[in-house]
Amino acid sequence: MITSTDIAGSPVEPFDFVLFGGSGDLSMRKLLPALYFRHCANQLPADGRIICAARQELDTDGFRALMDAESKIHIDEKDFMEDHWLSFIERVHYLRIDVTVQSDYEKLKSMLAGREEHVRVFYLSVAPSLFNKITEGVNAAGLITPLSRVALEKPLGRDEASADVINDELAAVFKESQIFRIDHYLGKEAVQNLMALRFGNSLFEPLWRNERISDVQITIAESLGVDTRGRFYDQTGALRDMVQNHLLQLLVILAMEPPVSVDPDAVRDEKIKVLRALKPLVGRDAIENTVRGQYKAGAYDEGTVPGYLENEDIPNDSTTETFVALKAEIGSWRWEGVPFYLRTGKRLEKKQTEIIINFKKVPHSIFETADGLNEPNQLIIRLQPEEKIRMRVYVKAWGDAITLQPVHLNLDFNDVFQKRRMIAYERLIVDVLRGNPVLFMRRDEVSAAWAWVDPIQQAWEHFQVEPKAYRAGSMGPSAASNLIHRDGFAWYEE
Repeated sequence: MITSTDIAGSPVEPFDFVLFGGSGDLSMRKLLPALYFRHCANQLPADGRIICAARQELDTDGFRALMDAESKIHIDEKDFMEDHWLSFIERVHYLRIDVTVQSDYEKLKSMLAGREEHVRVFYLSVAPSLFNKITEGVNAAGLITPLSRVALEKPLGRDEASADVINDELAAVFKESQIFRIDHYLGKEAVQNLMALRFGNSLFEPLWRNERISDVQITIAESLGVDTRGRFYDQTGALRDMVQNHLLQLLVILAMEPPVSVDPDAVRDEKIKVLRALKPLVGRDAIENTVRGQYKAGAYDEGTVPGYLENEDIPNDSTTETFVALKAEIGSWRWEGVPFYLRTGKRLEKKQTEIIINFKKVPHSIFETADGLNEPNQLIIRLQPEEKIRMRVYVKAWGDAITLQPVHLNLDFNDVFQKRRMIAYERLIVDVLRGNPVLFMRRDEVSAAWAWVDPIQQAWEHFQVEPKAYRAGSMGPSAASNLIHRDGFAWYEE
């Protein structure tokens, strides 16, 4: 299993975790709760400090009160222990800092003085426009040590060119081994299980190729809209926000060759081979093999929700897509001829991430089926909201006649694993503290993903492709169904 080193085991080394954007939404919802859980697991050493840096006029006591109000609520009641929380917040310190003012870094320098032998993490939970300001600031203040690391949240640029600029700025200050580019999907337990399924079971390896698989479908469906992220989202869109990272990461994990070892670069070398083997979608090919959508008002059980253009932060004439479906192909001996259908969208019928692997039918069936259909075997890997693996196989139906009936072999991880499910950021933060880069994107991997996605965006702009409207609460525009139907397939719907 390719995973963190003993994630639930021994403590990490003494550290200073400097969280820029410490009062922001991501910090309160995900990062601080993740650190709390690792504190509860006795994985953070006594000499491990968390320094939250932001612009608010607060002191440490005021910030801890803010955590009580805005971060504690994101920890499930059954997992919350007051005594652990009180000891956890003793680790947390606050520093008011304007990251654009170099003299403010002297305050951080004073807090870190005498701790140069500790692991030092600069976690940038801020807008990408501030990445360079912070890295230049800590460098000019002499805060970067051999044990320093920098972690960055996506999006890393808007295209390959802007990502290269950010990476060049990082490389001017940090070594590549010190840079941890985060795609939180890679920290999810279920995504880790994809690798275990691929490389820990000899059962699947002979079947994992074009001779046995007809098509692969990957869906990341979200029921929520853009909500308070409207201004950011309208400058990004689903292609940049979801396809360039999350969907392509799932694709490469499914399609990569077995690495020679669990060494981080051995794993990432195999991932980038898949990205480079993706057949380009350029010009008319991009138009014919992609669908761009935007949600309009629709109804859920809880009531009617407004359309994308009705969000107060969205221009009335916005053509930003909230849905993407596309057909990808990999030019390799293992995968030649196997279509990979990817789709993602907001305000879809339900929140769900799943991978469907449809196997080819038997060459000649000698049996009838009870329902008159002859569907192929199918592997269903559901990553959220619940984690399940199901396989559709055929057995003899009860009765005198030899007819086949489909049944599902089910594995529900909730039935097998009774412990609390770790959130992705727990694993990722521990890996940053330990300097384990296997779950993070290397620079060439980021560039290769953008190099494949950029021509799609350029084709949409060149041919002025308007997003197709779809009703909130549906599974996207009808054109997405047409995309897959023309090849004789259909999206899996349970």
